This record gives sequence, structure tokens and C-alpha cells, in this order.
Amino acid sequence: MATLIASNLKVAGQLGLDSLDGTYAELCTNATESEVQNLIRVVYRQVFGNDHILQSERFVSAESQLRQGNLSVKDFIATLAKSELYKEKFFYCNNNQRFVELNFKHLLGRPPHDQQELAYHTQLCEEQGFYAEIDSYLESEEYERKFGSNIVPYFTGFSVDEDAQTTNFTRMFNLYRGYASSDRGQVGGQNARLNRQLAVSQVSSITTPTGRGESKTLPQKAFGGVGNQAARMYRIEATKIMGASLRPVIRRSNTAYLVPYEQLSEKVQQVVRSGGKIVSVRPA
Repeated sequence: MATLIASNLKVAGQLGLDSLDGTYAELCTNATESEVQNLIRVVYRQVFGNDHILQSERFVSAESQLRQGNLSVKDFIATLAKSELYKEKFFYCNNNQRFVELNFKHLLGRPPHDQQELAYHTQLCEEQGFYAEIDSYLESEEYERKFGSNIVPYFTGFSVDEDAQTTNFTRMFNLYRGYASSDRGQVGGQNARLNRQLAVSQVSSITTPTGRGESKTLPQKAFGGVGNQAARMYRIEATKIMGASLRPVIRRSNTAYLVPYEQLSEKVQQVVRSGGKIVSVRPA
């Protein structure tokens, strides 16, 4: 089955995808110094979300070990992703939902598939901490299958093939805002981008990224296509099994919650963690 590469689209330039040509960086056995230097640049750009890294912030010792063959590309990425610098750029300053979104982008090259995946990693971060959350990507079967030990993660969310979910393609635009944009300088700041879409299984619309050398007016609608969604209230209807461990007859209680948009994902996760099942989520 043929793979759709983002840069093959007719509007790739307008969408900021012209640089995503389907190639990736891999460390080969007999790589030249120039090739190693280029790979190191790609790693920094991918792991730190295209944010500028000062010379004094570079991981000189780990770079040297990579050159000498004492570290694999995956080991080098783990060093960066588990560093205090990564914490300062993405962990301390963001809520857990936004932090998880960025980890998916930086380490697996895609957005979270669904609310369950987002909730799992958010809970992992809350209960087991920063390092367990990072390890969950690097030690996953998906990472091994896609990148192995010596390929730098790249944006697989923009490729559509037999293993990909097509919703990834549109949702990636909420996380990737063009080659000139960094993950610390996007419109939306520290807010998670996919909370509502994942909670209601919504496919997002595509908005042309800014920051490509041309002036653009800030869209009046959110990327998901709902005007002023941050000011809206949502009704969550949930059902919970009651007394299942006490009697063979199971009865269920139905409960409805009215929450603002910014609390939507947190409330959904709270219900799921307490054993509830989400019946519906809709605007109030």
C-alpha cells in the first residue's frame, strides 16, 4: 500500500510541510564527521521541538560518546529527553496534558491516538513521575518498530499508510505549526491542544500555520473548528458500577457533570480513574 507523504500534497508549501519529504536521519556504521554533526542537529531539533539550543546547553559529553560508538542514537535521545533542560523547557512550565502531547510529538512523531492514550500517560506522569513517562515512549514496542536504535524520531503523524490512523494527519497540525515555529513559541502557550478533540473523538480541521515569512491574522476559530470554545461549558454524562464486589447483581448510577472547557480533560480522566465510563460529552 502506498504511503502518502506530507510534502507530496499540492498545498504542502502553504501548510508548512514542504520540508517533510519522508526522509529521516539514521546513524550508519561508517558515518563521516559531517554526517554525525548533521544527525546531532536533527536530534536536538526533534527532541527540543525546534527550540533554540545555546552552545553552553549542548550535551558535549554525550555527543562525544555518540561519535565514539559508546552511545546509540536512542541512548543519546534518552539523555536529552531525561535532562534538566528538557524539564525546564516542557515539564515545569506546562500542565501534564500539554507535556504528554509534546512527548508524543518529540519521541514518537505523532499525536495521541485517543483520550484513553492521553489519560494513561497523564496518569503515569502524575503517579510515577517524569522519568517513567519518558521511558514509556523510548522503551515501547512502537518506538522500536519505527526507529530502532539508530534512527532519529520523525513526524510519522503526517504519513498515511496501512499502519496509520488518518485522524493523526489532521491532529498533527495542532502540534506542528510550521518549520519556523518552536514548541515553546506557539499560539496557545501552555494549553493542551487536543483535549477536546480526543474527549469527544472529533477530527480537527486544518489551519495554515503561521511563521512562514508572511503576515497572517490570528484565526477567530480554534484549530478544532469551534468558535470561542474556551468559553463554553460541556456536559459529561458518566455511568459507574456500584457495589460490584459486594453482590452479584450490578446496578449502575448515572451522573452528569457540567464543566468549562479548560477542565474537560481533567474531569474525564478523574471519572475514568474512579471506575466510571463516559457515556457522552457535549456542549451544554
